[in-house]
Order: sequence, then structure tokens, then C-alpha cells
Amino acid sequence: MELNYEEDIRIDHTALDVEWLRQPELMRRYTKHQAETERAKSEAKEHLQVGKAQIELEIRANPKKFGLEKSTEAAIQSAVLLHPDYQKLSQEFLRAKYEDDIARGAIAAMEQRKAALENLVRLLNASYFAGPKAPRELSDAVRGWLKDKELKERNARIRIRQRTRKREGTKEEKEEEE
Repeated sequence: MELNYEEDIRIDHTALDVEWLRQPELMRRYTKHQAETERAKSEAKEHLQVGKAQIELEIRANPKKFGLEKSTEAAIQSAVLLHPDYQKLSQEFLRAKYEDDIARGAIAAMEQRKAALENLVRLLNASYFAGPKAPRELSDAVRGWLKDKELKERNARIRIRQRTRKREGTKEEKEEEE
């Protein structure tokens, strides 16, 4: 099962319906992954405890082999912590714990994703994503219409004058020619 956290956590706010359809599947995949990491952590912890017990038995059986003069409980515990097998098992447990912590964080992020989807739907229902719409001022619209009307009338008068001048010009030209 391939998980891509960076891609899966993103929300396409233009396709909320698709995102809502994806959400349960994503949650299922991440909870399954987290269950697997928790199982791996439990197994690593079990191996660590078994390994520790075996090392303790070895040390108790032959303390001088491990450099102990006296086999006190504190000395045995110290020798266990220094044993290479215990350190290896401890590192495996820490890696498994880290992976489980990351998986738990991904589950929390999927819960946050769900909450974000819910809030985006609320915003959509409130027309948050609609374009700006200012109330129309009727008096401004009428003033604009009147200005346009006056401008058209002036332009019409100018055209009439120009036609008249052209006609007058042509009459004067005719008189001059005569």
C-alpha cells in the first residue's frame, strides 16, 4: 500500500464533492497503516524484552565474562544496557516507535482534513467563494444614463452642424463657381 502524505493531505477546494468521496478511503488507508506500524512497534518491544531477558540470563550465568566482579542487580542492568545485542534491539524498537508516532500524526492530520472539508462546505454554502457583488446604486446608474444621453445628443448636434456646413459649403462653392 503506497501512501503519499503530502498529496493526500491536500484539498482541492474547487472539487469538494470529490474530496468528500476520497476522505473515507484515505482515512481507511491511513488507519490501516497506523495499525501495521503499531503492530511492528509491539513486536519490536517484545523482541527487546526477550532479548533483554536472554542477555540478563547470560550475564547471571557468567558475570566474569562480562567484566563483572559482583553480580548485583544494578551491575547486571548496566551490563545489559551496554550489550551490543540489546543496543541493536533498542534501536529497532525506537525506529518502530518513531514510525508509529508518524502514522498517528497522519491520522490526526486526516481528522484535521475532515474538519477542513466540513468548514469549506460551510463557507461554500455561505457563498464565501462567490465573486464580489456590490449593491447597485440606482441614482448613479441614472446619472450615468443621463450623461450618456446628453453626450449622444451633443454628438448628434455636432453631426448635424457638420452636415449643414458641408451643404452650405457646397452651396457657397456653387455660387462662387457661378
